Amino acid sequence: MIRLLLVDDQTIIRRGLKSLLELTPDFEVVGEAENGKLAIEQVQKLKPDVVLMDLRMPIMDGVAATQKIVEQFLNVKVLVLTTFDEEESVSQAIQAGAIGYLLKDTEPDELVQAIRMVSKGYSQMGPGLLSKAVSPRPASVFQLSPEEQSAFASLTPREQEVLGLISKGLNNREIAAELYIAESTVKNHVTRILSQLGLRDRTQAAIFINSGVANLEDDDG
Repeated sequence: MIRLLLVDDQTIIRRGLKSLLELTPDFEVVGEAENGKLAIEQVQKLKPDVVLMDLRMPIMDGVAATQKIVEQFLNVKVLVLTTFDEEESVSQAIQAGAIGYLLKDTEPDELVQAIRMVSKGYSQMGPGLLSKAVSPRPASVFQLSPEEQSAFASLTPREQEVLGLISKGLNNREIAAELYIAESTVKNHVTRILSQLGLRDRTQAAIFINSGVANLEDDDG
């Protein structure tokens, strides 16, 4: 059973989500909150597995609440569910520790599947949102740890190239077309990249490259 906490300042949204999600046999809505401050209190009290978090709320917004929840409750996953898809909102939420980001017009079946994946620790991003979550920043702003530098250096030049394309939001088929290689080869590269860097999925890989070693092309020339 996946225990859910619904956080949104609009009562009608919470009620609609609750009615929808309670139709799923392996979901249990254990509580609701209308702002980030109450969300933190409810997480402490109810111990949900997944928090569906709105962003813009009174008293404490979703970004601040996400950061505190992720810091204080290591086993709780936060999935942002909002109407805002601008780059700043997506980036701030992911940096705060949200493991997923979906828009409220997401199809019900897709939302259900995303919640299941998030509960297992897999990142979930709505269509077109990955590139906004990992928009490149100047490399000088961020530094890789020695361990991360060593892991990155262990990648082959081709794997580093694939990682760079992942950071731009390309899927395996698009990467294969870009590099003129087989899609199965791309899949093998991605598997080894995640293993070498100790990452769970493509979203983490994209965040890794953009936060630590952005502008690789500039380094080459």
